[in-house]
Amino acid sequence: MTICSQSFCRRHWPGNKTGGNLERGRACISNLILVATALLSFAFAASMPAQTRLALVDPLVGSTNGGNTTPGAQIPFGFISLGPDTADVDHGVTNGYNPDAEMIGFSYTHESGTGGEAKYGNFRVTPTMGELSPRNLIYPWRDEHAEPGFYGVTIGKPEAAIRAEHTATRMVGYSRYSFPAGHANLLLDVSSRLRMQGGASGVSSYPQAATDASVTIPDARHAEGSVTVAGGWNPAPYTLYFAMELDRDASANGTWDQNKTYPGRTTARGVDQRAKGYRNQLGAYFTFEDVRPTTVEMRLAVSWVSVAQARRTLADERSLTFDGVRRQAAEQWSRTLEKIDVQGGSEEQRRIFYTALYRAHTMPHDLTGENVWWKSDAPHYEDFYTLWDTFRTLHPLYTLIEPERQTAMVRSLLDTYAHTGWLPDARIAGANGLVQGGSNGDVVIADALVKRLPGVDWKQAYAAVKKDAEVSSVPPGDEGWNEGRQLDEWSRLGYMSLSYQRSASRTLEYAADDYSVATVAHLMGEEKDAARFLKSSGNWRNLWDRKLQCIHPRYADGSYLENFDCDHLYPDYLLLWWDVPFYEGNSAQYSTYIPQDISGLIELLGGKDAATTWLDRLFDQKLYTQGNEPDILAPYTYIYTGRQDRTAERVRAILKSEYHTGRAGLPGNDDAGTMSSWYLWSAIGLYPVAGQPLYLIGSPVFDSATLHLGDARSFTIRAQGGSKSAIYVQSATLNGKPLERAWLTHAEVIGGGELILIMGEKPSRWDKIPPPSGADVWKLIQSAD
Repeated sequence: MTICSQSFCRRHWPGNKTGGNLERGRACISNLILVATALLSFAFAASMPAQTRLALVDPLVGSTNGGNTTPGAQIPFGFISLGPDTADVDHGVTNGYNPDAEMIGFSYTHESGTGGEAKYGNFRVTPTMGELSPRNLIYPWRDEHAEPGFYGVTIGKPEAAIRAEHTATRMVGYSRYSFPAGHANLLLDVSSRLRMQGGASGVSSYPQAATDASVTIPDARHAEGSVTVAGGWNPAPYTLYFAMELDRDASANGTWDQNKTYPGRTTARGVDQRAKGYRNQLGAYFTFEDVRPTTVEMRLAVSWVSVAQARRTLADERSLTFDGVRRQAAEQWSRTLEKIDVQGGSEEQRRIFYTALYRAHTMPHDLTGENVWWKSDAPHYEDFYTLWDTFRTLHPLYTLIEPERQTAMVRSLLDTYAHTGWLPDARIAGANGLVQGGSNGDVVIADALVKRLPGVDWKQAYAAVKKDAEVSSVPPGDEGWNEGRQLDEWSRLGYMSLSYQRSASRTLEYAADDYSVATVAHLMGEEKDAARFLKSSGNWRNLWDRKLQCIHPRYADGSYLENFDCDHLYPDYLLLWWDVPFYEGNSAQYSTYIPQDISGLIELLGGKDAATTWLDRLFDQKLYTQGNEPDILAPYTYIYTGRQDRTAERVRAILKSEYHTGRAGLPGNDDAGTMSSWYLWSAIGLYPVAGQPLYLIGSPVFDSATLHLGDARSFTIRAQGGSKSAIYVQSATLNGKPLERAWLTHAEVIGGGELILIMGEKPSRWDKIPPPSGADVWKLIQSAD
């Protein structure tokens, strides 16, 4: 158990300007002569022990109810996510996990929290007892246990129960199987992949299918091979390689397919699940005969490059043991969870918080050294699966608490642009998937630049975002995947007409993306471009209906969609095919998404009071949905109308009603940590405006939250007098000086300091200065410089 840390000393040492508790620091000096136990006890009271944070994390949270998080073993941003696959995975379930179904094995690769089609689920291993058979590999299970970096479960009937335990490094999965006495087997399905029963409409549109697979068994404890899989969120095929090693010789081994086993056979190849059906499988097996209970440990390295690379990875980790890797994984997660230290709140809130912080570090995957697509010295991250979501909350979080990691991700995005021609928006397994709206990598780039993230080639960054705004991509086929944007009507009409799928929501996203491009242009000194893109960022007004007070889709001739209802939500089956004006939402929700010009939105609504009433209707009529991203800034938009008290009410209600412990604890798809990081921001009392150097002040649920920013800097938010009923800010100070605005600049946060919020039970109009909007934000950047 960690009781004292350097971070404690940095926060409390006298003379530290990062906003720590000076009196405690002086007490440290005056009491240095005390015995060590007293000093350690004092430190324990000031900061949550690392083991406590680890114990608060429950990887099972969000694994059902559409959350689609994976409960398997993984390290921060590791590609290996070694966990359970079950039978009867329904449509929309992309993690391969149904706690009410029987288990079919454990695969090494999973997404976390995504929607759409399932991806990965490769190299599934199934332990069995008794007669060896590749058929009917489904088993009851119990005693499930998951913690950061570890997953364990007991499978099989009581008389033949097998304990399966898993842990992981970045590219290697480690397993320990404890068998009862008798005939034990390990079956490796080289052709495995996750496959849902149906897509969002009940029919799986682009299911994964193995189109080739091979396996070689060199000796009694090794196997290696590869699989090529097509389908999933993008249809492009991908190939993965593996090398496997057991800690003991098998008494027998061979290959198997869907029908039978082939004892002694050492090679097998040839799978085509699209042509021959999804039960066309191929794998290897290893059998162990023992009159006593026995334990078999297995490790399997995955590579995008080659079998030889997988072998090298195994060799590099040859000195590691299962228990050592488990401890190492826990230590990595412990360091990650230390990035934010919260005190107070309920135990449930702390559990939700640290589980959310865990979830915020699962994707994208760090594949540096595994870039098979092109040669480059740049860091390489894959599976920016839901950049359409993560740009809003997740990447701004990394900029504060994981700046080096965020720099690496931005460099990876730009490297992808350099070699593919475009910034990705929904990239997974080496190819773009279905692009839902605009080019939201532009916002990630702008967010990094306005916050002065170091180590980025900004000239290259500007070239990338400018191309998104100026060059139309190849029109997508019926399937809808493409890169960049389609700009013909955008340039000619100033909006996307109903001739295009998702025309209204894409108009809003294009406008917000153009503001990010304008911001980058301004900071790069390209003022003509900045003015041009700032103007087009106002194109959302071309769909604004003053009478209906919402975004109203239009035809190319300028006429509006007939019989339009702002509140109408299209059926789910149409959402799958995207042939609707608004993607996964309605106009009432999307009309709140004007982050680049909220002051302009307020003006069109008739002023601050009218805008407050308009926002109230969104929430009071149950139109707001936390399970989808387009309107997740809406609870904080009240701050622009001068009603921070309403923000407090709405945010607290969402935190209470939409986030829980347990498998169904998330409001919907976690979207690679987007929903989890929304909770993190809201629970500590800050919220980012992506692409702008702004943080909006909400209503913290904790007495204090300290963000560790690196270089011995920290920023602490203290809520004094807060409770379940005392949710309203009465007054605020920043570094000891009165604060009369419900927002902070990035410069005020990143430099370290302390925000103190005095809380009370009654609403208070303490915030006198609204946040800047539009080009006024640029003045804020200049003043910070």
